[in-house]
Amino acid sequence: MTDMRTPLSRVRGHGSAKSGTEHFWVQRLTAVANIPLVIFFVASVVALVGADYETVKAYLSMPIVSIMFLLLIGSGIYHMRLGMQVIIEDYVDGETAKLLVVIGNNFFSVLVGLACVYAVLKLGFGA
Repeated sequence: MTDMRTPLSRVRGHGSAKSGTEHFWVQRLTAVANIPLVIFFVASVVALVGADYETVKAYLSMPIVSIMFLLLIGSGIYHMRLGMQVIIEDYVDGETAKLLVVIGNNFFSVLVGLACVYAVLKLGFGA
């Protein structure tokens, strides 16, 4: 029996699962969010150059500063994880190796994020 379907009809429904588009937009959103957050971070570091420990500790314990740093950590770590995932998916050969490296990327991101959040909260609550 001859298949009367066109090539387009044979491939329709077998394409992208649309997850790449969401991944693309979330990465762009975190990049845009990181711009003012990094500017705030750099301005904070520049303003604190030469300050003593107590001054830095008092500055970092202000709620708005802690919140801005936590936002930077969350957005920055998520942006990093997404970017590394794209690199891994594009350049790591073999499905098993790719899966293991993606899992490692996720664990690394969570570990770094938690360490940063712990440090900010410790300073924010006056360690």
